[in-house]
Amino acid sequence: MRSRITNIGKIVTWSPHEDRLITILNQEILIEDGQIIEIAESVSNAEVEIDADDVLITPGFVDSHTHPIFFGNRSHEFGMRVSGKSYEEIASLGGGIISSINGVRNSSEDELFEYCLNHINFFLDHGTTTIEAKSGYGLTLKDELKSLRVIKRLNDASPLDLIPTFMGAHNFPKEYKSNPESYVDLICSEMIPAVAEEKLAEYCDVFCENGYFTVEQSLRVLETAKQFGLIPRLHADEFEDSGAASLAGKIGAISADHLMAVNEVGIKDLAENGVIATLLPGTTFFLGKNTYANGGKMIESGCDVAIATDFNPGSCTLQSMPMVISLATLYCSLSMEEAFVGATYNGAKSINRENKIGAIQNGYQADLLFWDIESINEIPYWMGSNRILSVMKRGELIEED
Repeated sequence: MRSRITNIGKIVTWSPHEDRLITILNQEILIEDGQIIEIAESVSNAEVEIDADDVLITPGFVDSHTHPIFFGNRSHEFGMRVSGKSYEEIASLGGGIISSINGVRNSSEDELFEYCLNHINFFLDHGTTTIEAKSGYGLTLKDELKSLRVIKRLNDASPLDLIPTFMGAHNFPKEYKSNPESYVDLICSEMIPAVAEEKLAEYCDVFCENGYFTVEQSLRVLETAKQFGLIPRLHADEFEDSGAASLAGKIGAISADHLMAVNEVGIKDLAENGVIATLLPGTTFFLGKNTYANGGKMIESGCDVAIATDFNPGSCTLQSMPMVISLATLYCSLSMEEAFVGATYNGAKSINRENKIGAIQNGYQADLLFWDIESINEIPYWMGSNRILSVMKRGELIEED
């Protein structure tokens, strides 16, 4: 089926061919089978005619770092933080990542699927059309596979595209706290082979941080992942400079994420090895911290910078990429244009989808946002206010539920 979008005010998108952000005026869009096949002053007639009513159109947002597979919430921890306890202190008291494990372990696959489906479509409400989705709250072979199967089912049940990442190396479960190397053995000898055999993930992520997985342990996990066809990603230098960014360069990771504590050597290693620097300012904001990743410095050093929500039950419940754009421009030294590209094209680049999504071009998926704004500068300006009129996914307008 063909659809034709007419009466477009303007199109704002990154142009991969021109390597810059462009504004397109007086053009129409022709879509066939969910893909853009023509952008021209006048395109062919189609079975479906969509009048854009002179609005601004952008690509859908690509949220390239989320943890959406969990059961139950941790709002009590938010109260503890408001009362003065840090994220690290809460973790030491049995909170943090570990507190989400029981919910996943004690729920059936069907229960976990239904719970996650209830919150997954909120991404679409805020203009996100693709997310990278991690496991990591099961930390047993059975529960990690269950989480990844839920991601696969959500892909079928929701218009949202979910790109699966295996993250058994999210933390050490309590039964392995006294013998962490045995858990690394389990990840490498059983979890990764099983994930690969069922083709449940494209990526493997590790929380490389002092107090979590060491550089040596992370290297072992990611080298094993590569042997089984999984592409490395890293949670890197979030709380301390642990050398994780340099490891991301060494291992050939597609993305290194967080980076609030990264040093100049780490930034240089990211840039020289083509690792996307993914910033998660919502986490810093949600945790009430003051040290944001310096995206401007990373861009000056030659890094491509993406931004993402880090949606998870404990350290950031944001699902709004417009809000993340606001935070990135205010606190991460990114210009409006840099933040917008980080939320669209560079986000797509960090999940190997830059030839398919994240831009409005011939041959790209028709994931489009229709805005009640005159300029993309208004996206961060109307902070917390949703100015999206309609969301299109694969050429279909999504009806509000």
